[in-house]
Amino acid sequence: MKEVLKNKVEILAPCGNIDAFFSAIEAGCDAVYLAGKMFGARAFSNNFTNEELVSVIKQAHLYGVKVYVTCNILIFDREVDKFLDYIRFLHQNNVDAVIMQDLGMIDLVRKKFPNLEIHASTQMHIHNLDGALLAKKLGIKRIVLARETPINVIKQIIDETGLEVEVFVHGALCVSYSGMCLMSRSIGARSGNRGTCSGCCRLPYDLLDENKKVLTENKYPISMKDLMTVSELDKLIDIGVRSFKIEGRMKSKEYVYYATKLYKETRDNYLKSKIIKVNQDDLNKLNNVFTRGYTKGFILGDKSLNNDISPNHKGVLVGEVVNYKNGFIDIKLKDNIVINDGLRITNESLEYALILNEFRKNNIQIYEGKKNDIITLKVNKKIPVNSLVYRTYSAKIDMDVTNIIKEKTRKIPIKFIVELKENKPLKLMVTDLKNEITLEGIIPEKATKSSITKEDIKKKLSKINNTIYKIDEIEIDLDDNLFIPISILNNLKRDILEKLNEARINMFHAHFLECDYSINLNNYERTNEYTILTNNRNKIDKKYSHVYSEILDNTIRKIPKVINNYDDYNQETEYLVGEIGSLNKMQNIISDYSFNVTNSYTVAFLHSTGVKRVTLSLELIDSDIKDLIDNYIKRYKKRPNLELIRKTKMEVMVIKLDLSKYGDVYYLKDRFNNLYRVINKNGLYYIYDYKETTKEHEDSYYFDLGINYLRDEYIE
Repeated sequence: MKEVLKNKVEILAPCGNIDAFFSAIEAGCDAVYLAGKMFGARAFSNNFTNEELVSVIKQAHLYGVKVYVTCNILIFDREVDKFLDYIRFLHQNNVDAVIMQDLGMIDLVRKKFPNLEIHASTQMHIHNLDGALLAKKLGIKRIVLARETPINVIKQIIDETGLEVEVFVHGALCVSYSGMCLMSRSIGARSGNRGTCSGCCRLPYDLLDENKKVLTENKYPISMKDLMTVSELDKLIDIGVRSFKIEGRMKSKEYVYYATKLYKETRDNYLKSKIIKVNQDDLNKLNNVFTRGYTKGFILGDKSLNNDISPNHKGVLVGEVVNYKNGFIDIKLKDNIVINDGLRITNESLEYALILNEFRKNNIQIYEGKKNDIITLKVNKKIPVNSLVYRTYSAKIDMDVTNIIKEKTRKIPIKFIVELKENKPLKLMVTDLKNEITLEGIIPEKATKSSITKEDIKKKLSKINNTIYKIDEIEIDLDDNLFIPISILNNLKRDILEKLNEARINMFHAHFLECDYSINLNNYERTNEYTILTNNRNKIDKKYSHVYSEILDNTIRKIPKVINNYDDYNQETEYLVGEIGSLNKMQNIISDYSFNVTNSYTVAFLHSTGVKRVTLSLELIDSDIKDLIDNYIKRYKKRPNLELIRKTKMEVMVIKLDLSKYGDVYYLKDRFNNLYRVINKNGLYYIYDYKETTKEHEDSYYFDLGINYLRDEYIE
């Protein structure tokens, strides 16, 4: 049997549909992550029905591949029962882990299903050691770190927590810290925290200075390049990263196949030889499938992070326009092309896309063009000479991957051991190095004519082409002059492989256990008070019982949403906090809206950790707020202590991307001339909504619902 790689870091592949799933399997992934039709953060992917999930989990386990299901959106009270039923269904059907964001749901699921493994989604915004330690207290086994987390902090977290750490190594990058983005929700009521992000960071914006003078016009200043770390995997392996995550549940099967294969083979080569060797052919194929240009990302300290020219797939250069006449262009090819390829023709003033459904060479229709050929095709607009031609879709790559999926070439190596001894039952054993199955058959007869040979046995056992297995070795202990019908051996082989299938399907089985949920809570008195968040003393008046500020003395200090050092904060002082590391570090805190509190379980969890006052999410509408409070009181027989933001220009993004190359940026201006305020604080850029958000009812309505504090926010 082949040697198993030691300390193998997991290659985790994305699957948005069944074709992508089989692409990931054939490319050699160790695990896949995917979603059902509900509760996943990629609602616009095809995703999987419950029946498909059951099938996919079984098929993955046959190959020794784990399945993680994303349940990583915020949950409203009205959804909790359905959410819990879904988690129960996944657990009963042997899912390997669920990936979650919602703090209240994590606490509930951990207590209800103690044997179900939970992974902390990147949406939880874990970016520092204390955030990881809080996740550990919650019973989370693995954390998916914020993509902005640098490698030295990742190492610290691995060394000091003992948690499994998963990091994104390839694919699309959100410009905002995940879980901290409200821009899509604000613009079009499509929440990134609910799986319906509109991708507003991929749109064009003007950048303006303090006097609203244009610094750069109609570019894509907050559209990120794609992450690619394949040439630096050794650094991540050596510090103990447990899982390499490839982004792409909205991507094609070809993308999934070549991205997974590229990282799997690079990892394997490094573990064997301690040399990073990247397969350039696979990388080129991946570039044909999708790329916005590449960055090594914040994780490896790359400064070249955004592509402000285009948010779309760049493609691979395949030619140059050398002539235009009467609606036809001539292209000199720099690479091979085939019929049905997708092309993008571009220059400084032109973007033109087409499907190559007919083209000619020397006035003869052809179906494949070779490097250095000059081909002719029809276009419906004038194309300037010297325009560059890029392939954005490869029909050949699509067909290649389709055939790979059909062929199902991924096989599990097994070893057969046969004992055929006089006066003893036939014994057949099979092992895949993880499972060992033994079955017995009939007692052999003495041969009267021809006896069975080792070659006979090997020939019959070797016929397993319609299974997922391949034979590495057949060991036979055979006495002379014995006979058994070959059909007996064939039936035994069929039965033992079925037993091996069952063992592999249940190899990662976690015993289903459901327990009661309980939590200890204080009761809070009713009060009707007003608070304010501001850095301008002129905004403060007597009606505000509490003042929050980032800079003003004698106020409740607001701790940044992104923080790696708490040394400047006195543990005895009251703080307004917006990230979960503070729950582990601080004692006397009020949780801000960025905890994304959308249900009563999250309120209860935060109160149970010592949070004095809980600010509700800006994503809640009034009916959600009523449901949350009513359910809290009904379930716990106690009152929560809640704060609600009454008026604000909400903070819609926190970005680590450095905009200083454009100048001293003060505003983003969108296509509709809306101005988003941009404030640079300690190297991070905070983007604020162009419009003021206010609650629709009178203050008394919210106080009557059970809100104790109403907050006004004034960001200068």
